[in-house]
Amino acid sequence: MKIERVDESTIKCYISTEEMEEYQIEYTDFLSRTDKAQELMRRIINQAHEEVGYQPPKFAFEMQIMMVPDQGMVLTFTEKEPIDFENEAKLEAFLAGLRDFVNKLTAQKEKLAKEVTAGGLLPGLPRNEKRDPDGSKAPSDKIPEIKEAVFVFSSLSEVIDYVEILPEKIRITSSLYKMNDNYFLHITRGAASYERYSRACVQALEFADLYRADVGCDEILKEHGECLIAEKAIRKLRGYA
Repeated sequence: MKIERVDESTIKCYISTEEMEEYQIEYTDFLSRTDKAQELMRRIINQAHEEVGYQPPKFAFEMQIMMVPDQGMVLTFTEKEPIDFENEAKLEAFLAGLRDFVNKLTAQKEKLAKEVTAGGLLPGLPRNEKRDPDGSKAPSDKIPEIKEAVFVFSSLSEVIDYVEILPEKIRITSSLYKMNDNYFLHITRGAASYERYSRACVQALEFADLYRADVGCDEILKEHGECLIAEKAIRKLRGYA
């Protein structure tokens, strides 16, 4: 492996095709953070420390992967600065993202409310029931909570940055897709509390845009996208397969 220091916070590692065969590792190992990929990353960081004085990141880093046909791959590690909420600009950007997410959820709920009023609930959406004075069941006016959403990321490194800030034991379910050079993370509430799930959705807006937030919002991805990680995507990208 060849290590190159780009600047104070960035290094590049060139891995030849022969070395990839020797380590029995492929591009997909880095996508799902397999044990082999994590072991190689530790080896790269140690070698970078010895050869160019690279210090491991204090907080987190983003990794970019580039395949070089017939030669191997190039891994670029860049240290990521933690979000400084004392910085007014960053705080304002975060609050703007929060407001945007709330507005989009409100729009989704209003749409669902119209569906309920028209009697046309989305497939698979359970109808809340209440009883009329005569004891018969009648539709409820209660709008169900959004428990499913898809976020679109412009790069894989942004997906990894996002999942690394989530709590290690978070119990939301997740899948990762690729379509039109973008990455789509489908997350559902799973066994997590609604508060924790909502917080995870808000945090996603630091790295991605909201694609859809309703029942079956991943159907288009299943039909037209490439499924990279079918289940436990967050855990696998964090290295907890």
